[in-house]
Amino acid sequence: MAKKTHTKTKKADRPLPTRDEILAFIADHPGKAGKREIARAFGIKGADRIALKATLKDLAEEGVVEKRRGKLKRAGDLPPVTVLQVTGRDADGELVAEPMEWFEEQGAPPKVLIAPVGGKGPAAGVGDRVLARLSKEGADGYDYTARIIKALARKPATVLGVVREAPGGGRIEPVDRKQKELIVDADGLKGAKEGDLVAVTVSRSGRYGLDRARVSEVIGSMKNEKAVSLIAILSHGIPYEFPPEVLAEAKAAKPATLRGREDWRDLALVTIDPADAKDHDDAVHAATDDSPDNKGGFVVTVAIADVAAYVQTGSALDREAVKRGNSVYFPDRVVPMLPERISNDLCSLREGEDRPALAVEMRFSAAGRKLGHRFHRVMMRSAAKLSYGQAQEAFDGNEIGADNRVSDALAALWDAYKALRRGRQDRGPLELDLPERKLVLGKDGSIERVIVPERLESHRLIEEFMIQANVAAAETLEAKKSPLVYRIHDTPSLAKLEALRDFLTSIDMTLPRSGNLRPSHFNRILERAKETEHGPLLHEVVLRTQSQAEYHPENIGHFGLNLRRYAHFTSPIRRYADLIVHRALIAALKLGPGGLPKGAEPELAVIAAQISAAERRAMAAERDTIDRLVAHWLADRVGATFSGRIAGVTRAGLFVKLDDTGADGFVPMRSLGTDYFHFDEARHAVVGQATGEMHRLGDPVEVKLVEAAPLAGALRFELLSEGRIVPRKERPAAEAKPRGRGRARPGGGAARSAKRR
Repeated sequence: MAKKTHTKTKKADRPLPTRDEILAFIADHPGKAGKREIARAFGIKGADRIALKATLKDLAEEGVVEKRRGKLKRAGDLPPVTVLQVTGRDADGELVAEPMEWFEEQGAPPKVLIAPVGGKGPAAGVGDRVLARLSKEGADGYDYTARIIKALARKPATVLGVVREAPGGGRIEPVDRKQKELIVDADGLKGAKEGDLVAVTVSRSGRYGLDRARVSEVIGSMKNEKAVSLIAILSHGIPYEFPPEVLAEAKAAKPATLRGREDWRDLALVTIDPADAKDHDDAVHAATDDSPDNKGGFVVTVAIADVAAYVQTGSALDREAVKRGNSVYFPDRVVPMLPERISNDLCSLREGEDRPALAVEMRFSAAGRKLGHRFHRVMMRSAAKLSYGQAQEAFDGNEIGADNRVSDALAALWDAYKALRRGRQDRGPLELDLPERKLVLGKDGSIERVIVPERLESHRLIEEFMIQANVAAAETLEAKKSPLVYRIHDTPSLAKLEALRDFLTSIDMTLPRSGNLRPSHFNRILERAKETEHGPLLHEVVLRTQSQAEYHPENIGHFGLNLRRYAHFTSPIRRYADLIVHRALIAALKLGPGGLPKGAEPELAVIAAQISAAERRAMAAERDTIDRLVAHWLADRVGATFSGRIAGVTRAGLFVKLDDTGADGFVPMRSLGTDYFHFDEARHAVVGQATGEMHRLGDPVEVKLVEAAPLAGALRFELLSEGRIVPRKERPAAEAKPRGRGRARPGGGAARSAKRR
């Protein structure tokens, strides 16, 4: 008897949907299809929900679908609202686009047709970046149809590069190594000289030889101490100059008054920040709880600069702030979200000066469990400006020259933190120990040294108090049914978890496959590896496994912090998301003017996507700047040897992170010697076909610096260390060797042979 393709339900005699039908439903309802929606659509009830759950679990384990924000999507599908790059036009003249964020390992990017606007809504052109809502409807021949929500700042159709003198004019060495050199005639240099950073426009492109260009802007000499960060700012399209109307609005702002605020100026709130901080947007206070029902408990207060008092919705300041999304921090400069008149003056919680603030008063038990909280709009006066080091001195019982009020406040802060620390341990957030290297620059903007600042308990104290304040903000707004922007962090994807399991297997460790994955599972692995050679690397690998946190008006919780609800509230001077939360609290709690206007909810998804993209843009720019500074610093040490660890293994070669500086460099596969090396994805290693020599992720190595490209921020190494030898039966089978890979380079195998001698 033939096997039935459908399982019959007991009650309605209706077949359960097939896998293809489920996948089709998920595809037709992007971002909206969860188990409940699928069950409702196909009339699945009772015990048949168990069969549906099993089918969905199978699809997820096979990597066919992924869960995101509590909903299902087909693996590789784009979110319903995303940022696109308009790449060209099709045969009918319609605009086509691709997603801005797409990686080669995902395969070919999906094809997106931009729906005609018909005179309504924002228009776009080739080269533009747009925020768009995607649909499968009307997408014949395409993967999606997109309707533009907002045209984003257009990246200039120019090339950034450095002028190199040449006969008859000059050549442009592009900042992006993927771009080829350009020729500029003498009359097209616009006064630019050797070593100047310039923006150029390609004036003539031919099939043969180098393209010709004209200088459109002379940005400045590369000898300027801020030139390196300026490259990142310009190449990533970060707004760094405030328009005149924004500066005028900031200049005209008047200090806030006590009207409509509680007077908290006698409360000994203190700011605790890095020693070189220029703005202070949070202050803290703690005291024992006098309530008889909370013996041994504490009242913790976190006061945050009331930026909403100065930055009104829809103002020039507001429009510029949402465009920037956040402040961007470079080793040599800061690109602020708000002008200094606001960020460093009116909103900075300066010692001894009256400042408006939005404060939350939280009650904690002796075990660190939050019992309740309440928000206030206040006028405060910081009792002391302390660095993390000074606060730690006080916590350690040393005198720091503070008055009695401040000393008593610091003692209470420390006692309260010990209680909150117990609560944190019970909560079990992800505990990653990733030393943060800091570049110390000289007066000329070059690196003097690289340090790893000590991680103090005072850092952890402020971090925990801020987390609790952020949770209180999210809880209050949920209770008031107010719109808000959450800070969400999804669970790791199945693909990343499988890659982690493969790596753990190679070092004789395991990760559970069933049940709800929690941060505690990762913490146990990290604790086991703590005293082994794999300890430092495993923290990096676990970090790479995590999803990227982002902003969204729908809540899925924060996996890393192990919190059900979380919203950024504590840094409105430097993050627009926090300003939205402040406005929402002001409106929901009726705390006066400056609240979130009615009808703002539909815009929050757009703003959340935009500021999430701005955050990623800032991270990339900061990383690029550090890479360029380090490459410039090491440029005169070509030929020197360094110790490090293999931090990445690909088919093209090995990435090595240096121990002293944390700098990353690349060892091309073709430079490994005379053997042919195979890429072993499961073991995160490359293995020599003839010798069995293996180089694996995490292995300590010694390398020689053979090239430093400061402009691109790239380092190339030659591997000097020998790899471990794997048994013959574990070596890859012989096969034809592709040209150019696995062959010896001059000095490659010879240098390692000399090293062995």
